[in-house]
Amino acid sequence: MKYLINRLIATTAILLFAVLPSLAQNVTTNGSTESAAADTQALERREEFKQTTFDANSPVMKMEGEPRLYYIREVNVNGVEHLDKNQLRISAGLIPGDSIYLPSDYISNSIARLWNQRYFSDVKVGATIDGDSLDVEIFLKERPRVYNWRFAGEGIGRSKQKDLEDQLKLKRGTELSDYVIDKNEKLIKKHFSDKGFRNVNVTTIVENDSLIDNAVNVTFNIARNEKVRIGAITFSGNEQFDDKRLRQTFKKTHQKSLNFLRNTKFKEEDYKEDKNLLLDFYNSRGFRNATIISDSIYKIGDNRIGIHLDVVEGEKFYIRDVKWVGNSVYETDYLQRFFSVKKGDVYDKKSMHKRLGVGREVDPEQQSVSSFYQNSGYLMSQIDPTEVVVSKDSIDMVINIFEGKPFTINEVGISGNVRVDDEVIRRELAIYPGMLYDRSLLMYTLRQLMGMGHFDPEALQPDVQPVSDELVNVNFPLTEQASDQFNIAGGWGSGSFVGSVGITLNNLSTRNFFKKNKWTPYPMGQNQRFSVSGQTNGTYYKAISASFTDPWVGGRKPNSLTISAHWSEQNNAYYIWQSATMYFRTLGIAAGLGKRLKWPDPNFTLYLEAQYRRYALNNWDYFIMKDGVANEVSAKVAFSRSTIDQPIYPRRGSEFSFVGTFTPPYSAWDGRDYSDQAMPDKVRYKWIEYHRWELKARWFQTLTRDEKLVLMAGAEMGFLGHYNKHKLSPFQRFEVGGDGMSGYTIYGVYIIGLRGYEDGALDPVGSNYSMAYNKYTMELRYPVILKPSSQIFVLGFLEGGNGFASWREFSPFKIKRSAGFGVRIYLPVVGQLGLDWGWGFDAPAGGTKRSGSQFHFTMGQSF
Repeated sequence: MKYLINRLIATTAILLFAVLPSLAQNVTTNGSTESAAADTQALERREEFKQTTFDANSPVMKMEGEPRLYYIREVNVNGVEHLDKNQLRISAGLIPGDSIYLPSDYISNSIARLWNQRYFSDVKVGATIDGDSLDVEIFLKERPRVYNWRFAGEGIGRSKQKDLEDQLKLKRGTELSDYVIDKNEKLIKKHFSDKGFRNVNVTTIVENDSLIDNAVNVTFNIARNEKVRIGAITFSGNEQFDDKRLRQTFKKTHQKSLNFLRNTKFKEEDYKEDKNLLLDFYNSRGFRNATIISDSIYKIGDNRIGIHLDVVEGEKFYIRDVKWVGNSVYETDYLQRFFSVKKGDVYDKKSMHKRLGVGREVDPEQQSVSSFYQNSGYLMSQIDPTEVVVSKDSIDMVINIFEGKPFTINEVGISGNVRVDDEVIRRELAIYPGMLYDRSLLMYTLRQLMGMGHFDPEALQPDVQPVSDELVNVNFPLTEQASDQFNIAGGWGSGSFVGSVGITLNNLSTRNFFKKNKWTPYPMGQNQRFSVSGQTNGTYYKAISASFTDPWVGGRKPNSLTISAHWSEQNNAYYIWQSATMYFRTLGIAAGLGKRLKWPDPNFTLYLEAQYRRYALNNWDYFIMKDGVANEVSAKVAFSRSTIDQPIYPRRGSEFSFVGTFTPPYSAWDGRDYSDQAMPDKVRYKWIEYHRWELKARWFQTLTRDEKLVLMAGAEMGFLGHYNKHKLSPFQRFEVGGDGMSGYTIYGVYIIGLRGYEDGALDPVGSNYSMAYNKYTMELRYPVILKPSSQIFVLGFLEGGNGFASWREFSPFKIKRSAGFGVRIYLPVVGQLGLDWGWGFDAPAGGTKRSGSQFHFTMGQSF
């Protein structure tokens, strides 16, 4: 035994991975990162290994004998050019100064760790023993690095190549292996399969780079082939419902039909979701035990597949009894009245879970049994419905409630805000330390923060963290986004090009206006809004407007102050050297106060505004009034409510507004006979009188579980009334039709857009605009990009509306119809831009041919 140990100590080198010839052949000299002396030493070590031989029965090679402690003196890494050698030593667990026992499996584990990194095509480890010291040699062969990733194939353009690079996360300089190739081939196939190309083929070509050593260029040749559509969806085992009714439960998986707008591509993930929807449908009809026992996908042709599902419907179940267990905060009768499920009702799992607020159907905005507790401080409350089968077709519902303890808010934190002051954010919070946790107020706070427009709504999620059995911290991590806007635009109006420029500052702070160090680039932080814009065509039209809004005037209560002014002039001086002989000038100022109401609920607001407008006309033949000055003094009252979750791409909620604008009834006391047709316009319209009413409403609802596809439904109407039938206001009327914009800012007319028709095309012929209008809109929206830097969504719309000469002629059912599609692009710097194509199905006012194809460009948002 002593003899063997002495021989072991005297041995100058051992090889711990493979036989010596194999080691010598696979060792790769180091690159330029090691000095020439180090390379020479490595070669000398390899030669020493070659000259050393071992007995096959050596206890070292057979990992036998008593382990002995050695200290690692040196660890040399050879054959590595692109990786950090020190990091490799750490990864292998072979670090100078450490100690190891030999013989043991330590070295083999080190080799395994290096292999697992997938950076190397060959790994070998050798060692030299000098007394109780150990010098370790690691010989590695790096996998080739990819210099270029390429995509080739019919229909694979530059944009598609960019999409694939982003989705596959391919980067130059990464290592190449069979695993990498196989993984990316599968991802490419899945990418195209999800788009309907289920017969896609991918082949990979690897070529050595002609200039760079150990570098390759990888090309994925993609043959998409034709799209594969679903030709048929069939069922077996269904007795209560026919195939057509079951196919209607699928939201995204559809067979080919006459409806060419319906997507018939097959997507695996959508198919899985639709199978769950099928079972939800059965459950909602009482078939609690309905199951899909098998489903198959088969080929109908080269580009058609069929889907067959075999279902077992089971018995139809009814509710026999409902029991509540564990509730002490709310009485059983109260909960049962809300739950509204009683003996004899058909079993409907989906509806019951919605009312309870459990499972996949949880909507934090919807009232449920769970929300009763969550809104009363019971953060950890749980609702656990248990179904007890009491016969072949009857179920007892036992609803177990774990109430827990009411939680008090300990701390409310905000983070991530740089441009907006803390106090401005905190005044929007409806929750504060010391109050009971209330989920409804938490959701209200989220809507308020999103409505400010300074934070990314997609990233705004509250962080609710219990810190004890009765205390909870609520934090709001914020991601700021640009909200100021600078607009330069051009448009066409009244036969000429009109240019406009404007700037909107949405985060102004007047309190810092005279503080030099706060101008970065302007004094900001208080969420005040200042806007100024101008329009001109350089000669005969020019306009300017400005407005200022402080949403918390005084800083203590959410009462807003808005001040605005505008001026415009249009004349007949078409060239600079001409003098105007006719003009139409407007001047207006307004001031308003807004207040958030607590009743009926905190989502209501009231706004009061006083306005003065002055219209001056001289020899103006294009309007009802030709000469003179008209004055308008009016008061506006706006009552509105909004629960939409975010301003740019709302997914849920609603908003409505009811606005009334009134002038004094001058004709009731001025003593003039306005039935006299000979009365001059400048006398008749010296003081404008009217009352105008507007009602608008919109609803938003998500249609898919990923909350991307959104339905928007809207309706609105307006009416301009009079106090004296002989003194109708020539101003404040409605122009119906078109894109809702005008190349000219006409303050005497309200422009109502209706796509599919030209501007003003729906105004009654000979009536000088409309005295009343109606409009209905339905849109399906789907987002393309939702990021702080830009938000883009596409839409399809159905729209209808009309203009009327009087309220007597008004009818909500007399509408001009249109349909089309469009895109909206929101850029923080310029605001929202839109392009729509609409098809008008009916003839415009006074016309005989349908309106047909129309393109519309829009700027800004409307409500």
